[in-house]
Formats: sequence, structure tokens, C-alpha cells
Amino acid sequence: MRKRSLLIVLLGLVLTGSARADVSLEYAVKAAYLPKFIPFITWPDVAFAGPSTPVTICVVGADPFGGRLEQAAGELRSGGRTIAVRYLSAPDPSANCQLIFLGKGDETAAAGALDAVKGKPVVTVTDSGLKAHGVISFVIQGNHVRFDIDDAVAAQNGMVISSKLLSLAHAVKTRGMP
Repeated sequence: MRKRSLLIVLLGLVLTGSARADVSLEYAVKAAYLPKFIPFITWPDVAFAGPSTPVTICVVGADPFGGRLEQAAGELRSGGRTIAVRYLSAPDPSANCQLIFLGKGDETAAAGALDAVKGKPVVTVTDSGLKAHGVISFVIQGNHVRFDIDDAVAAQNGMVISSKLLSLAHAVKTRGMP
């Protein structure tokens, strides 16, 4: 009986570990995507304090990446700019973020964060499972991390997303005709 109980406990640990590994892999992929989006986005000059100001990725709320985002961002530059990562408990207009990641969590907080940067040159990236959608929204399809792009919102906020990145998206909401 003890062996059976031990086997059940071990099986439970293995299954729990497997589920954590899947989540960990999901966020490792998302951490790799975030800084790689940057070279394919053009921000208006007003989005930066100066020509050498880094492109800043801000993670609002809990950090699901466990250091992977800094590692991925530290290896890249975009248009001569370094890429910095900041963590915020809530959206902060004075934080000078060019890209904001909104993770899973409070839907009201995510919607509030999206409203806080509406009309500003900020690329919002929402996690899979959130009802609120940013300029870029992660989606999980067939155990693969994909992303949708709302190019219309990007245009309203003064940003241009490269056709190369748009072609890689799972779905694109295109810019409206004038």
C-alpha cells in the first residue's frame, strides 16, 4: 500500500512538473518574441527622449518570464538603440515605455492599462487568454505560441508595423482606408 501511495505522489509530481514545463516553455517563447518585434516597428520621434534613448519594454504586473526577457533583450539592438526591460506594478505614463506587456491576471486592470496608453505611441502586447487585446496579442493555437496584430490601432497611435512582421501574424486587423 505504501508503494502505491508513493507511486501516486510521484506521478502527481511528474504531471505537475510537466505542466510547469509547458508554461515555462510558453513564456520562454514569448520572452524571445517581445524584443524581436522591435526592429519591425517604427515609432514616431516623440516616443523617445532622444536619439540614444533605449527602446523600453515594460512588463506590467507579475513577471512570468523569470529572467528570460532580459536575456533575450540584452542580445539585441534596434536602429542603434539598446533594449531595456522594466517591471511596473501598474501602468505609468512617465515610465517611457515603447512596448508594454500585459500578462494574465485581472481583466479590469488590463483594460485600464490599455486605456491609459490609448492614443500614445506605445505597442501594447497582451497575453493569451486575456479578453482585452493590444496592438499585438499572443494566442495559443495547437500548442504553438502565435500572435495577432491590430495594425489599425498601431496606425492610430502613430506607429508603423513592417509588412514582414504583419506577414508572420496569425491574424491582422488592417488599417482602414481614409
